[in-house]
Amino acid sequence: MYVRSLKLRNYRNYSELELALQPGINIFLGPNAQGKTNVVEAVYYASLGHSHRTHLDTELIRWDAGEGCIILDFDRRGVMNHLEFQFSRAKRRRILLNGHPIRLKELIGSINTVLFSPEDLFLIKGAPAGRRRFLDGEISQASPAYYHELVEFNRIISQRNSLLKRIRERRADKSMLALWDEQLIASAEKIIRKRIEAVRKLNMLANLMQRRISSDQENLTVSYEVHGGEDMTKGFASWYNEMLRKSQETDILRGSTSYGPHHDDLVLTVNGINLRTFGSQGQQRTGVLSLKLAELEFLRSETGEYPILLLDDVMSELDVKRRQQLLQFIRRERIQTLITATDAAYFPAEGMGRYYHVQSGQITT
Repeated sequence: MYVRSLKLRNYRNYSELELALQPGINIFLGPNAQGKTNVVEAVYYASLGHSHRTHLDTELIRWDAGEGCIILDFDRRGVMNHLEFQFSRAKRRRILLNGHPIRLKELIGSINTVLFSPEDLFLIKGAPAGRRRFLDGEISQASPAYYHELVEFNRIISQRNSLLKRIRERRADKSMLALWDEQLIASAEKIIRKRIEAVRKLNMLANLMQRRISSDQENLTVSYEVHGGEDMTKGFASWYNEMLRKSQETDILRGSTSYGPHHDDLVLTVNGINLRTFGSQGQQRTGVLSLKLAELEFLRSETGEYPILLLDDVMSELDVKRRQQLLQFIRRERIQTLITATDAAYFPAEGMGRYYHVQSGQITT
């Protein structure tokens, strides 16, 4: 899988950009705030239908324009595809795949990416929500059905929470929760089972990467933690039903649902030590790098080809050893990679791919 060309019109600080990309490594060099990350963001947007930097599509449109677009031509299993996103300040976004309008749920899985940015270095020590987003994004790209179930679960949670608030305000009866609880349990079980299955594969791959990076000195374990699920001997459905019953009064007071996959977490340990609590900064960074490389391998095993790797300004955040390990891996596996950096010194003098120089929304080779 690779992007052959990228076109941007009135996107961020680009008025017009037409860019041919190499199937291998593409390095975007330039000072900060010149537009390097905008290129990476556009490719990432194409895979999941949202930016990693904003929730508002209107912020993607150049400040002096009313409309903008992203256009990609990409190869998937030897077949060329044409993908277009049309943005407007006055109308809803349009997505077209090979000239046909599609919805977001039909986009997921069309083109896959793995993004590694400086913010990801806080993945391990940050809040559980970040680790859930990482896991959900990975699984969704490999399984559009999982993404659909995730959308359905979020709809059910929203409806249940709304009902809880109405019950708290004495505008609805508690008996109405039974219907939503039944739907919630069925959807939650599908999500958690898929997550556990994915984490089992991710654990194996991440440990392999960790051992390579640490010269066989460290074993990384990635496990899935069900919130409050210490005793699930009765089976998931029975356990979850009991937890919803026990937390019902608390849920009504808070107006939110206390148990479910929206509260679960990933736990990472190295040689038995919890990375979030006791890991050094170096161990945490190695753990994140191992996770990202494992994500690449996971998506290849699930889809049959590597996703596009997006490395946004992480070279300056990694030490020499980790940079070398990362670059050796992507060169060996021939993964299309878009890298942004401020200094060419982060890369070997020869054989790294094509360089693009970025200055004030203009790109030259």
